[in-house]
Amino acid sequence: MAAFQLEELFSLKGKVALVTGGSRGIGKMITQGFLSAGASVYITARKKEACDQTAEELKTLGVCISLPADIGTAEGRKDLLNQFMDKEDNLHILVNNAGTNWGESFASYPDEAFQKVLNLNVTSLFAMTRDFSALLEKGASQDDPSRVINIGSMDGLHIPTVSHTGTFAYTSSKAAVHHLTRDLAIQLASRHITVNAVAPGFFPSKMTDYVFEKHKSDIEANCPLKRVGKAEEMAGVAVYLCSRAGAYTNGAVIPVDGGTSINHQHVQGSRE
Repeated sequence: MAAFQLEELFSLKGKVALVTGGSRGIGKMITQGFLSAGASVYITARKKEACDQTAEELKTLGVCISLPADIGTAEGRKDLLNQFMDKEDNLHILVNNAGTNWGESFASYPDEAFQKVLNLNVTSLFAMTRDFSALLEKGASQDDPSRVINIGSMDGLHIPTVSHTGTFAYTSSKAAVHHLTRDLAIQLASRHITVNAVAPGFFPSKMTDYVFEKHKSDIEANCPLKRVGKAEEMAGVAVYLCSRAGAYTNGAVIPVDGGTSINHQHVQGSRE
């Protein structure tokens, strides 16, 4: 029996990836993993300065190119697609990571929160996948499909309480991302494109800075492993899904949360 060559099994050499929200947080962690595995990575974010700065920083790991765009609008997505097509003929990996949150009590939770959060977290994710699907198909084969990774959340798997703030639009949007992932996995399989979701728990990012400052002890107590996630743990699952090792994984929602979403002895907290 031949031994597996693990370096080849998890290699992304020759692959081209696009990561939305790639300038910070989970998007940046995934970008670091892809670059370390040999991929060329385009990162996009709404703020040009931050996007350019991160791409420059990560160039020490490999080819990292900044393509700033506001993917929350149809015009921004079209501009991003045109920018990308000016540089590449196909795409092997799309990571739909860009997202937003809105925390407020139930009594005062505004209608516009749902409009804003669902637009970026769900509608734009669908539109990005649709609009880049032709390029993904060009980069795909039956044995080596192109990959879409949608970033959901453990909060789409359970009802969070440790942040002590209502996040009704966010939790709803992430549950929608998980179900949309399954729908797209069926839709795109015949074109040799797999679609999977990662459901992260708490990782260090700008989105979690405030919650960590106020409630990190509760967050750690709520996790069976008693800690928050590390950058390499997010990078690792993304590399797996996009490498030869993950070629037969399709329509999965993978929690990376230390078991928090299945912990029914969780810390209770008021969200008023």
